[in-house]
Amino acid sequence: MSQLLDNVVGELSKLPGVGRRTALRLALHILREDIEDVDQLAGAIYQFRRDIKRCSKCNNLSDTDICPICSSERRDRTTICVVEQIADLISIENTGQYSGLYHVLGGVISPMLGITPSELKIDLLIKSIAENSVKEVILALPTTIEGETTQFYITRRIENSGAQISAISRGIGFGDEIEYADPLTVAHAISHRKKL
Repeated sequence: MSQLLDNVVGELSKLPGVGRRTALRLALHILREDIEDVDQLAGAIYQFRRDIKRCSKCNNLSDTDICPICSSERRDRTTICVVEQIADLISIENTGQYSGLYHVLGGVISPMLGITPSELKIDLLIKSIAENSVKEVILALPTTIEGETTQFYITRRIENSGAQISAISRGIGFGDEIEYADPLTVAHAISHRKKL
């Protein structure tokens, strides 16, 4: 195999979820593209990595110091949804069901991985709650031990802020069979049931 091809496959396979076979397909696809299109792709990746910023208010990705969500006059500034990662923010935003602000922690507390509360953007969250006279903080964190630990820690830090603290519902997904769900998911579904 060509060393140049092998180099590209090796680099592409470093991406999450991309094995060597998928990397090979991507490399061969790139080879079929016009050189100008490949230059645009490479330029976009380089510019993204070099110029992307973190919003100084919520830690979201942004082209400027303050992201479009935080600078929008249409957003409800009295509600903040706390998420672990940018992908979580994008998922919630894509539903079109939420119009408040966000706060991206950049991870969750994990003693096993050496991630402590001081490494997350929790102090920035507390500052945002105070500056915006926030009425509700929605914790949209993973349903893992680390997510639960982080949720407990944040709740303790902001419980005297005057803001209502809530968490997203957890339970059986739409179309899922109860018999195949894990016990923790079923327990959350039962304890967070709602009246019909």
